Amino acid sequence: QVHLVESGGGLVQAGGSLRLSCAASGLTFSRYGMGWFRRAPGKECEFVAAIASMRRSGGATYYQDSVKGRFTISRDDAKNTVYLQMNSLKPEDTAVYYCAADPYGGSSDFSSQYVYWGQGTQVTVSS
Repeated sequence: QVHLVESGGGLVQAGGSLRLSCAASGLTFSRYGMGWFRRAPGKECEFVAAIASMRRSGGATYYQDSVKGRFTISRDDAKNTVYLQMNSLKPEDTAVYYCAADPYGGSSDFSSQYVYWGQGTQVTVSS
């Protein structure tokens, strides 16, 4: 059974930083593309960042425009973990953040590409 467990969320002031982690089990992690999505109150789920498998695209990354230069996605296949380093946080980054796994190994921004999802971790940025 596949499990994705996010951690690292919390309350931070604007301009601060957080590092989210997503630990995966029950799948061959290195073969999967991994993505981060978020859902803000009253809004639909939106793509944040993704990283391809090393085998598929050499670990290519892709970001939503609003987080480029502030967020960095990375993966450690030895630890079956994907990370999202978030710097210069803004109140509009407040959301529940979810990690997800894409069996095709790409770095898609389409949520339908992802088969497995975590339960989410809350990130709140105060002004």
